[in-house]
Amino acid sequence: MSATPQHSPALELRDLRKSFGKSEIIRGANLAVQPGERVAIIGPNGAGKSTLFNLISGRFEPSSGDVLLNGQRINGKKPFEINRMGLSRSFQITNIFPKLSVFENLRCGVLWSLGYKYTFLKFLVNLHDANHRAEELMAMIKLDKKRDVLAMNLTYAEQRALEIGVTIGGGANVILLDEPTAGMSKSETGRFVGLIKEVTVGKTLLTVEHDMGVVFGLADKIAVVVYGEVIAFDTPEAVRANPRVQEAYLGSAVADAQAGGH
Repeated sequence: MSATPQHSPALELRDLRKSFGKSEIIRGANLAVQPGERVAIIGPNGAGKSTLFNLISGRFEPSSGDVLLNGQRINGKKPFEINRMGLSRSFQITNIFPKLSVFENLRCGVLWSLGYKYTFLKFLVNLHDANHRAEELMAMIKLDKKRDVLAMNLTYAEQRALEIGVTIGGGANVILLDEPTAGMSKSETGRFVGLIKEVTVGKTLLTVEHDMGVVFGLADKIAVVVYGEVIAFDTPEAVRANPRVQEAYLGSAVADAQAGGH
């Protein structure tokens, strides 16, 4: 789906750096993601991918450089402030309310975007717009038949799907997914990639992912991070053919993905 032209990228990193003590983890990362693009961030273990996500989402503050969301500088803001500006993130470890039902989790996810600040649970039944939006999300993530099941009793793949629903429920236009298919079987992964494509239509997506089949099947562009720098940012086809990328990271992973028809 083509993105609506805008003056600013949906998300931009400008000479972003992060050090912990004397160790520089992110070393001048630059990246500009346009509205509506789906971007996979790949790289070897320890390359700084999770640190980049933490910098973008406000969990870490940069040592220097800037993070811009729709042209607005967001570094230094708290995660909840960034979320209210239109960026939402899921985590490697499923982050939902285990003792609430599927429906209740989704309803909690939509409240702030609909203008409800702090609402006591006993009044939620009367919030018809929130209830309707939660029902829509539940159908979108294909958990409508599990409406009243507690999140803790869902399968792992269902819990991940629920987290995706909560993540997009807040109305954010920029979505960060941290290893969304980790721990899934091959069949679950295939279904989940289809779900991610469906629910992020029209949104800007960044995902950290190790499964190269998922990367090549999902992403419009791939950003390759090595030693805290973005060494390549291009289409999957161009990244496959980039000698520097293959030398630094891909190697046999690309050959395996090609052999598998991805």
